Amino acid sequence: MSKILLIAIALLIFAWYLSFSAARLDRLHHRVETSWEHLDALLQRRAALALEIAHQSDLDPALDLLLTASAYESREAPMSDRNEAESLLSESLKVLRESAVAGEIEIKVALLDRLVDVTDKIKFAIAIHLESVSAVENLRKKAIFKVFHLAGRAKLPFHYSFEDDAL
Repeated sequence: MSKILLIAIALLIFAWYLSFSAARLDRLHHRVETSWEHLDALLQRRAALALEIAHQSDLDPALDLLLTASAYESREAPMSDRNEAESLLSESLKVLRESAVAGEIEIKVALLDRLVDVTDKIKFAIAIHLESVSAVENLRKKAIFKVFHLAGRAKLPFHYSFEDDAL
């Protein structure tokens, strides 16, 4: 009788462990989703700010066209093309900043300060998102998650190449 009781207790503890592990993975997946939503909102804000700078500043036509086109592309790009669009906007904003620092163009200080603020927030949001993605990847590599299929049908989160851009 005691052997059956010990086996039942061990099975209950193991079932609890599996349930706890699956719930932990689910929370991490949720964290990845919310970190991506926050990052996406900041990227959309950056694109809107780039459009505002393009419309309110006296830029040369080539830089104005580059900034406007890259901002619209960033806002409208489907997820499959998001890497290229965000990288292009980052490069356009670098050219804008370099021109502003060199004194070649005049941009309202408030707009430039907001751009710097949003860029700093994006860097922080990218770090949080990448940490969340790596936590999910590390947990899903463990054998117990594979053997017992604890991830269910959740897709493995992926890393966008624009997250490596130097903003």
